[in-house]
Amino acid sequence: MPATSDRRREQRAWYVYDWANSAFPTTVLTVFIGPYLTTVTRAAADAHGRVDLLGIQVSAEAFFPYIVSLSVLLQVLLLPLLGAIADYSHYKKRMFALFAYVGAFATLGLYFLQGTHYLLGGMLFVMANLGFGASIVFYNAFLPDIALPEERDHVSSVGWALGYLGGGLLLALNLLLFAKAADLGLSTEQAVRINLASAGLWWALFTLIPLRYLRQRAPHKHLPPGQHYLTVGLKQLRHTLGKVRAHPQALLFLVAFLIYNDGIQTVIALAAVFGQEELGLSIATLTTAILMVQFVGIPGVILFKYIARAIGTKAAIAISLLLWIGVLVYAYALLHSTRDFFIMAGMIAMVLGGSQALSRSLFSRLIPKGQESEYFGLYEISDKGTSWLGPLLFGLALQFTGSYRIAILSLVVFFVLGLLLLLKVNVREGIHQAGHDS
Repeated sequence: MPATSDRRREQRAWYVYDWANSAFPTTVLTVFIGPYLTTVTRAAADAHGRVDLLGIQVSAEAFFPYIVSLSVLLQVLLLPLLGAIADYSHYKKRMFALFAYVGAFATLGLYFLQGTHYLLGGMLFVMANLGFGASIVFYNAFLPDIALPEERDHVSSVGWALGYLGGGLLLALNLLLFAKAADLGLSTEQAVRINLASAGLWWALFTLIPLRYLRQRAPHKHLPPGQHYLTVGLKQLRHTLGKVRAHPQALLFLVAFLIYNDGIQTVIALAAVFGQEELGLSIATLTTAILMVQFVGIPGVILFKYIARAIGTKAAIAISLLLWIGVLVYAYALLHSTRDFFIMAGMIAMVLGGSQALSRSLFSRLIPKGQESEYFGLYEISDKGTSWLGPLLFGLALQFTGSYRIAILSLVVFFVLGLLLLLKVNVREGIHQAGHDS
């Protein structure tokens, strides 16, 4: 562990990547890409309102949820392997940079999404979301390197709070451009495309700071003679999946997290589409609501940090999940107007960052030292911006019932099941199993 002054410098640089990458889930995933890609897809649909997705005819409205699910299914297959490779190599920082810029440049490419080119939009989104998720595997794996166990709740929460601030600041600029589009001679479509590309530019520029100051450390493990990173990575992935059973509390928490955070990420990804299609809200209204989430979310993160300090991290997460269940019931039964949508956005803001920041911190205390990348590769299957079962369930419910309300209510199952599993986790025993001091 580096000296205090060096550790603080790396922590500050680490925070900046939350600031940088939050442009993608905020501007792209949460606000613009869902409604805009749905509009583009609908323009390309046949007389029955269907388009082709990998040879399957799907409804235009369900195309985006299915694309989100597809992008994360690829992450499910790839990210744990990348984490295992990183633990055996000097390449953790390089792979962090590679995938960050794959995601950023694919996001920049969304500027060219227009007309009926829904497949181009789907392909670029898959690349961007894959790059986003992969970069966060390596980003999260730096946390145990730069923070002592007793610091991690604080460091993780500050990162989330700065992510809210950075994502919110860019979204405020996006909203300003959207409001002034007519004065600038821009159509609504052009303004949306510029806003999508701005997230890629923001992401690319601010990523330079953590790449400058985060240290590349020696790997905790060494490559066996005659082996290659890919073959060792595959073996290590199989080994990780096998030996995680030796840390049953970490495994139980991981399963709980993968379930409930799949629900969280689905709400984030599809809230704007729900608002546009079910309530007829404009892009400007949706952007304003999500902007409110970004800034209200900052005190929400701080509040849950103090709740965790008072009653424990696990209990604080459990409270947040109960509030998430309330959000979905509210959306199904009581959400009928713009005012109602803003109330729902405020409820989400208060629990969003706290539930995720505390989950990341708790998991870091349940995993064995020297295996951070591979374990966070499993964790990232459903971390910030990633989910696949939720969008799949949402898309199927929407396709077969035609009801956005039933689709949003169906997500309750993720929070209920995740909460029940979380309550079974013995944190003290898990910390002992991981070989850390409590």
